[in-house]
Amino acid sequence: MHMTALAYFVQLRPLLEERMVLTLAQGGGVRENFQEQLQRFFDLLEQALQSGHATPLVSLLREWSATRTETDLERDERTVSSLLRQIAVLTQETAHQALEAHQALEFLSAVWPIYLDCLAQAAAYETESRTAYLTQELARLNRIVARVDKSKSDFVAVAAHEFKTPLALIEGYAAMLDELLPPEMEQFHSLLMGMRNGLKRLHDLVNDMLDVSLIDNNLLVLNKQPVWLHRIFRLLQAELQPVLEQRRQILEVRSFPGAQELLFADPTRLYQAFRNILNNAIKFTPDGGKITIDGRLLTGFVEVTITDTGIGIPPEHQETIFEKFSQLVDVSLHSTGKTKFKGGGAGMGLPIARGIIEAHDGSLWAESPGYDEKTCPGSTFHILLPFRTQPEDPNLAKLFDTLTTQTDSSFSSSEIQS
Repeated sequence: MHMTALAYFVQLRPLLEERMVLTLAQGGGVRENFQEQLQRFFDLLEQALQSGHATPLVSLLREWSATRTETDLERDERTVSSLLRQIAVLTQETAHQALEAHQALEFLSAVWPIYLDCLAQAAAYETESRTAYLTQELARLNRIVARVDKSKSDFVAVAAHEFKTPLALIEGYAAMLDELLPPEMEQFHSLLMGMRNGLKRLHDLVNDMLDVSLIDNNLLVLNKQPVWLHRIFRLLQAELQPVLEQRRQILEVRSFPGAQELLFADPTRLYQAFRNILNNAIKFTPDGGKITIDGRLLTGFVEVTITDTGIGIPPEHQETIFEKFSQLVDVSLHSTGKTKFKGGGAGMGLPIARGIIEAHDGSLWAESPGYDEKTCPGSTFHILLPFRTQPEDPNLAKLFDTLTTQTDSSFSSSEIQS
């Protein structure tokens, strides 16, 4: 059967070439090149008809797939598959017109399986080249994103350092004016107090920018000392009490295993991380709500949970909130305020908190049933810290041996400078 089909093909080939060149190629130069490629295709098709399978055509199909333009790859235009489909259609039409019905049926029964195999191979090669193109594009875009992110981090670091000098000057002059003005000029003292409060807010923002830069560049240095978590929580409760009273919120600190155990960590940085998380909880919990600090002792870790009765976090944003400068609220409705309900911020508090916890070889993540301002499903932030009861440096272990028996009575707020 295949030898008969081959004879029919030899008979049809001149007519097939002529029709395909006229139909599929436009322009003299294109037509000449196409005719050359078509002759190669038909030479290999003749071998395929002799063998009964499409193997002789495989290398040509791969070559054609590899020569697709970048525009073809970008648009995912499958030019080789499209060409093969048109060749198959013209082959069928020509066979029916030039051969008897039974001859056309016999010829097409032999050539169609080869065409179908060719289409499958071409589709596979085109998918392969498209995948390679997308991989290269993704790598290129990742390099661009990395450069932009580095530029942003560099700008933040430079801007923060540039702000510190004029801020220090303004703060210094404001303090001098406050000392020089007579006490009876209460109005001016009040204005200076407002200015210094604003400067402190700006100073905190600059420090946050510097912390973000340190975390981005893996330069955050920890000063690890003996730490008791329940002491940090006690100080935070005292610091936040005025805000909690203003918002009519309750902060409950529960006693849990591990809270009163000695850990080696950076107390100042842990205090900063917990304060950022608590500020976030206060901000997104309506007036009259409740925030609870709890936890448990795990094998090798202590887990702290901070749960609020706030408006919750959409599932798709429970990781986004830890990206620096991220904003889940409409920025056009931004209102400054660290603890004002749904108040805006620079989007650095939670990223800094995660950076600090991860610098301790811990983890920070959030869980929430979802976002709803009416039902307030709330959120829970999980802080996982390694349960280290000895310094990593053996020399420091000897130095701190006497501190492991220290009692709560010897602890004061000076141990943590917030």
